[in-house]
Amino acid sequence: MIVQGHCGSCWAFGAVESLSDRFCIHFDVNISLSVNDLLACCGFLCGSGCDGGYPLNAWRYLVSHGVVTEECDPYFDQIGCSHPGCEPAYSTPKCVKKCVSGNLLWKKSKHYSVNAYKIKSNPHDIMAEIYKNGPVEVAFTVYEDFALYKSGVYKHITGVELGGHAVKLIGWGTSDDGEDYWLLANQWNRSWGDDGYFKIRRGTNECGIEEDVTAGMPSTKNLVLEVTDTGADAVDGASF
Repeated sequence: MIVQGHCGSCWAFGAVESLSDRFCIHFDVNISLSVNDLLACCGFLCGSGCDGGYPLNAWRYLVSHGVVTEECDPYFDQIGCSHPGCEPAYSTPKCVKKCVSGNLLWKKSKHYSVNAYKIKSNPHDIMAEIYKNGPVEVAFTVYEDFALYKSGVYKHITGVELGGHAVKLIGWGTSDDGEDYWLLANQWNRSWGDDGYFKIRRGTNECGIEEDVTAGMPSTKNLVLEVTDTGADAVDGASF
C-alpha cells in the first residue's frame, strides 16, 4: 500500500489504484501504475495537484495521456506520515516525463484507460459495476470522527467537516448485526483504520459516498496479448 503522505493526492490515488486493479482483473496483469505521473503531469485539467483534484477528469487524463508504471515514476513522498492530514503539506511534484530506471522508456511504460464514466448513485448500479468490472473511485465528505475510525461500519456522528476525500471502493457486505456496508481501501497508512481499510454504511449515501462514483476500462495499448488454450492473456509491455 502506497500512502499519500503530505499531499492531497487522494483523487489521483483513487483513479490509479482502481485502474491498476482492473488491469489485473481483465488482462491478468499484475501491475502498479504511477500516482506520481497523474499527480504531477495532469495539471489544471485535474485540479490543483497536492491541493486537491477532480476524479472524473483524472480518469479522462488516463484516457488521453495514460500513466507510466510505479517502477518508472515512483511516488514522490517516500517518508509518508503516521496520521491523516499530514503537516506540513507538500507542493505538487514537477512533471519529469523520464523513468528513474534507465531500463525503462517513458512512452512504452504508459498504460491507458479506454474511457471515463460516472456510475449512477443507486447502490445496485454501483455493486453491479464492481461485480462486472472491478473497483471504482468514490469521493465523500470527511468529518473529524472519520479520522478516528478503527473498525466496524462507519457512520458520521460527531465532529466538524474536514473536507473532501477520494478512495478506492472494492466491495460490499453486511455486518453480523445486519448493517449493510461498503468496503474501501484508504491511502493514509496501514496503522489507520482496519489495516488501512474501512467500512461505511451502504444504501443511505453516508457522507455522500454514493454520489460521485467514477471509473474506466483498461486499454490493451502497450500490452502484448499472448494467445493460450484458455484465451488471450496480457503481458506487461512496459519494459520494451
